[in-house]
Amino acid sequence: MGVAVVGIPTAAGALGFSAAGIAADSIGTKMMSAADIMNGGRVAAGSVVATLQSIGAAGVPAAVSAATTATGAALGVLKDL
Repeated sequence: MGVAVVGIPTAAGALGFSAAGIAADSIGTKMMSAADIMNGGRVAAGSVVATLQSIGAAGVPAAVSAATTATGAALGVLKDL
């Protein structure tokens, strides 16, 4: 579950979907263009592109980010024991 909570927003960001919108010259822009052409000039609500942009806009919540960092730090300490 934790991997999905962090991994999916990270993957969306890597494709160019972010809180600031879809990054220029990214895979996300190509996806949006294709979706726009297929849907007659609009991106359908609930589509993959719309969903990825929603995820990119939301990002990883601060609490999840902090918990992931703390878990990683604890695992790093345990590894060295």
